[in-house]
Amino acid sequence: MSAAGHPRVERVQGAGQAPALVGESPVWRAAEQALYWVDIPAQKIVRLALDAGERSEWLLPERVACIAFDRRGTVLAGCETGLFAFALNEASAHAATQAARTGEPVKVTGRKLAAPDFACGDMRFNDGRCDRQGRFWAGTMVQDMAAANPAGALYRFDAKGVLSAPVVDRLITQNGLGWSPDGATLYLSDSHPSRRQIWAFDYDIETGEPRNRRVFADLNHYVGRPDGAAVDADGCYWICANDAGALLRFTPQGKLDRQIAVPAIKPAMCAFGGPNLDTLFVTSIRPATGASEHDGHLFALRPGVSGLPEPEFAGEL
Repeated sequence: MSAAGHPRVERVQGAGQAPALVGESPVWRAAEQALYWVDIPAQKIVRLALDAGERSEWLLPERVACIAFDRRGTVLAGCETGLFAFALNEASAHAATQAARTGEPVKVTGRKLAAPDFACGDMRFNDGRCDRQGRFWAGTMVQDMAAANPAGALYRFDAKGVLSAPVVDRLITQNGLGWSPDGATLYLSDSHPSRRQIWAFDYDIETGEPRNRRVFADLNHYVGRPDGAAVDADGCYWICANDAGALLRFTPQGKLDRQIAVPAIKPAMCAFGGPNLDTLFVTSIRPATGASEHDGHLFALRPGVSGLPEPEFAGEL
């Protein structure tokens, strides 16, 4: 892959030939040199061991939208009915690798950690990740996006296992979580076609409380809808422009300074990984109609800047 000004975006062949329906939440595990991500409606967690090119799959009891890890490698997952812990141990990983070759993922059951009081029916968690201090944040949404129901909210799950009340409410399609390198700025987006907003908050790293919400970038003035995001070592915010087949990078001042085309029309979320954290991985969604050969696959590029290590959950799962 070429780097810097005009990076080449390549499909990751080791990720498999079958496209994801909704590829989301890529997370790089440096200890394993592996990338994990989810396929929401397929109820799968997927793992790619980068050097070996081995793909593993686990089938969960319900839809899974976002994941993080604790220091022991246990998965903290935002699902349909709440937050769950899943143990994907070495034996399970070996079985999942074998199963991926036959098309039969390993079934796993999790332990329910917490659940919000959903505002209405047909809701689930959506985008989520840990802040720099290891608190897990995730938002909820109504699964029928056509309803444009602002019943979603953003929640904090702390190291003591306590799920907060809604911290930010009236969200339609919560997305775009990220933190500045010093952890003092929180980013959040609403990717619904009627919103297309990215906000920034001042973030109290001691208490985990965001304040001073303001518009960081209004994607009504750019291309696509703001889906999942990543922050690089320079503090710039990378957002997947869903429906536009592009990645956008905004400076900490909210200025668009790069736009990179992606082969899939619906890039969903990006994450830095690789041995030097200088590869940007991008998951994508396969449209229900008119899908191309690339839609739903995993991509990688070398943008010429490194990312930051993905924080682990600070509690014990």
